[in-house]
Amino acid sequence: MRNSLPSLNALKAFESVARHLSMTLAGQELHVTPGAISLHIRELERQLGLPLFQRNGRKLALTASGQGYYYSIASAFSLIREATETLVQETQKNTITLACTTGFATHWLLPRLADFERACPDIDLRISATSRIQSFATDGIDLAVRHGNGFCEGCVSEKLIDDDYLAVCIPAVAQQLGEPPALAALGRVTLLHDMHREDWQRWLAEAGVGDIDSGKGPLYSDGSGAWLAMLAGMGVALMRRRFVQANLASGEVVAPFSNTLNTGHAYWLITPHEALLRSAVVKVRAWLMQQSTE
Repeated sequence: MRNSLPSLNALKAFESVARHLSMTLAGQELHVTPGAISLHIRELERQLGLPLFQRNGRKLALTASGQGYYYSIASAFSLIREATETLVQETQKNTITLACTTGFATHWLLPRLADFERACPDIDLRISATSRIQSFATDGIDLAVRHGNGFCEGCVSEKLIDDDYLAVCIPAVAQQLGEPPALAALGRVTLLHDMHREDWQRWLAEAGVGDIDSGKGPLYSDGSGAWLAMLAGMGVALMRRRFVQANLASGEVVAPFSNTLNTGHAYWLITPHEALLRSAVVKVRAWLMQQSTE
């Protein structure tokens, strides 16, 4: 018994002849001559070591072995066609799911979605906002924006925005810090914490302020709580500069101090290599990177 498989062309010829019971019709279907079809069939029968057709003049009929082989080969070709159609549909579909944190979605992505609709009207962008790291393989995620060092095995990582923090508040709270604002006056207002308290500790240390309890103030765990509390006038929050540019420009919030804290991390756009085969993913990726430069 031979280990090598028959050639694909021979199998295609056999499947077509068996379906039409005609070398001529098979040749027309496959765009080759009947003589070429006949050669494929003879080679296939030689390789298999048994006849697949009974020949009676110009008439063809499948042998018992040929009949069983045809059913198997036809089924195999059907599976190949279905797999190919599924893959093509998958690569051409225009629904893209982007995973990101709630904070990134609220402060950076959502304000830009009107521009996305204008730039990519044919793409249905779905946003999965959560602090949990979602799986490309099991959660149906096409792209992800993740906070950290950008490493993700089997993916392309591109830095989207840096991660430097500013202390921000509404103008009414800023008045409590004096004119000009004094760092020491932060002890008189509430420090609002987002997710954890270490950021304020590091920000104050780098600003040279050592006599303020960095642990005081409420801790919010949903990624936007500190921001909403700050807008309500409850205190001062640390926010990523790129998240609040528009709010600062409008005067809705102010940054009383020029001091910043760079955590050494950033927001990275993560794309699995196989996702780059889809034109819709490439378009969304290009739009995100273009927005990151503005």
